[in-house]
Amino acid sequence: MGDRLREERTLLGLNQDAFAQLGGITRNTQGSYEKGERNPDSAYLTAVAKAGVDVLYVLTGGRLQRAVEGLDEAEVKLIHQFRTLSDYDQKAVHRIVGAMAEVTGLSNAKK
Repeated sequence: MGDRLREERTLLGLNQDAFAQLGGITRNTQGSYEKGERNPDSAYLTAVAKAGVDVLYVLTGGRLQRAVEGLDEAEVKLIHQFRTLSDYDQKAVHRIVGAMAEVTGLSNAKK
């Protein structure tokens, strides 16, 4: 389980300190989880699930079916990272991507 937890943390692009904060624990406890010395409790798993961790995968090694089929690993990582952002930052990302899509749409319409 520790290896899968480390894999999910890496997929989110977070170090142990940042990931531990998401889960409401210390870096040392996070390290213990990843080494398999301790097992996380439900409060921790709930917290990291909100950040985009596939808790079923961490616990069992089986992945949940993705909501949108055909996502590649880069897209999955992007979604996981997006979910770690504050509401304010998520709204900023929406504005930026919306503006980029609008410019792309205008550019494509001129062709």
